[in-house]
Amino acid sequence: MSQLRTATAGRRPLVAGAVTCPRPVPGASFRLFLFHHAGGSHLLYRGWETDFPADWEVMLVDAPGRAHLLGERPLDTSEELVGHLRRDLLPWLDRPYAFFGHSMGALVAYELTRRLPGGGGAPAPAWLGLSACGPAGSRDLPRDQRRHLLPDAELRDRIRQVGGTPPNLLDDDDLWRLFGPIFRSDFAVVDTWEPVPGRPPLTVPVSVFGGHQDDLVTPDRLAHWADHARYYLGLHLYRGDHFYLSGQQRSVTRQIVASIRLALRIGGALRAASSTPAPAAGPVSGAAPAPGVASVPGAVS
Repeated sequence: MSQLRTATAGRRPLVAGAVTCPRPVPGASFRLFLFHHAGGSHLLYRGWETDFPADWEVMLVDAPGRAHLLGERPLDTSEELVGHLRRDLLPWLDRPYAFFGHSMGALVAYELTRRLPGGGGAPAPAWLGLSACGPAGSRDLPRDQRRHLLPDAELRDRIRQVGGTPPNLLDDDDLWRLFGPIFRSDFAVVDTWEPVPGRPPLTVPVSVFGGHQDDLVTPDRLAHWADHARYYLGLHLYRGDHFYLSGQQRSVTRQIVASIRLALRIGGALRAASSTPAPAAGPVSGAAPAPGVASVPGAVS
């Protein structure tokens, strides 16, 4: 890590492999990693770094094939993509950190959390934020509806319907030839994701985010994450569709900060409890709400 910082200390932003850090913070107390959606890049989170505490370092993560990694081959399975990103992120996991991912980024953040701690001595994240992505088992896509298998014209129409992609990228044949393979690879990651069956619930505190009007990943589907997390901190819903983040940055980032601070308190309480003999096990004071409890800041009632 010291060599990474020495080599890049004077750069703004700092770029290393899959990671872009728009506001390097020497001696940062915490790192927050943000993962983008299918077909997207770290630009989804442009400007977010100013909404977080000054002693936090915000790390924007790019999958291969976009942004400064445009020349790299896009990866089309979750196993490949998660393995690739894990290697790039390991040098940055030397202090408390958290993951937040939107859509495909949530899937990637979830799988990375499953693979940490592990080789390399990296600890698990302090918190996991999952946005606009349902857990495996909450839906099954028939083969003829999987997006990475659609003909070009139908795939472009499907992306238009969901929104979040500049129209000129979909309408211009030359641009589509450049970016179409990236969409297909990313959709393949999502459509073919098959997590290991029988996994126990995550022990990392989890918060879930979504849009009230998201027809692609409905609030009902999002609520199923409560079954996959031991410390479930709630479902946070906002006005909007699958790309509800647009125009609601401040509300979302405030909730992320609040959720992380709660997760850090839970982690501290659990560590204290594990080091102090107790007559009987019991709930952690101030820990997560019971599964199914939802908080809805900025929501439409």
